[in-house]
Amino acid sequence: MEQKKKCVLAVDDTPSYLMLLNMILQKIYAVKAAPKGETALKIVRQDPAAVDLILLDIMMDGMDGFTVCRELKTDPFTAHIPVIFISGREDEADRKQGLALGAADFIVKPFAADTVLTTVARHLPD
Repeated sequence: MEQKKKCVLAVDDTPSYLMLLNMILQKIYAVKAAPKGETALKIVRQDPAAVDLILLDIMMDGMDGFTVCRELKTDPFTAHIPVIFISGREDEADRKQGLALGAADFIVKPFAADTVLTTVARHLPD
């Protein structure tokens, strides 16, 4: 019996990054994409059990990644989902704020495919 792929939700307002993350992850994981924070929250809240991990951009139009993470971590139905921030800013303050909000990890853009796969695998053990 084939095991169901774990699902990663990629959230980024830059379409090229969503496409790149999908290309990197799709062989191993089921991938859902959200172009903005509000869409991500809607997807997760519809079926919290269907999303195993979230890759979340920080700087987005509308609701930023910090706000999305705060919403997810204060909701008992979604608080268990690991959040990995992805940001183009290598700011230590951003990293500290993300981890303080409950993020599991932090990836800096531009990223290597191996970095994404290794980081995701670390937080989604078989």
